[in-house]
Amino acid sequence: MSKVPMTAKGAERLREELKELKQVERPNVIKAIAEAREHGDLKENAEYHAARERQGFIEGRIQDIEGKLSHAEIIDVTKIDAGGRVIFGCTVDIADEDSGDELTYQIVGEDEADIKKGMISVTSPIARALIGRSEGDVVTFQAPGGEKTFEILEVRYE
Repeated sequence: MSKVPMTAKGAERLREELKELKQVERPNVIKAIAEAREHGDLKENAEYHAARERQGFIEGRIQDIEGKLSHAEIIDVTKIDAGGRVIFGCTVDIADEDSGDELTYQIVGEDEADIKKGMISVTSPIARALIGRSEGDVVTFQAPGGEKTFEILEVRYE
């Protein structure tokens, strides 16, 4: 499998979640399973089945995170001199030419994307249109809702 780009902050968040799952969640669910076993008949023991289901979720998430981190190419945008160009990991302020709305996005890996937090995937139509452009450039691209035009107001490497 090829390397997948990920920001340094995104990798750190995944490492923290992995640590929490291994050091807190996994021991807690093992303890819950042991307690549920003490209650007797496992066939009709809802606590036991719920704890086993939770254990399966935790183990699956641990494997998922470990896989993502093993295939990640961690990019620290603060250590890259991009000369004012939009690159992976940068934060960009844009203005919608049609509505005049100003938006701020950080271009991140697919696993980190969260539009509510202003983090867009590097594979999204808007990110693909912005990559390589500079402040002051006007970018037109085909979005799912139709053609959009944005002006790049500022590019930051945070």
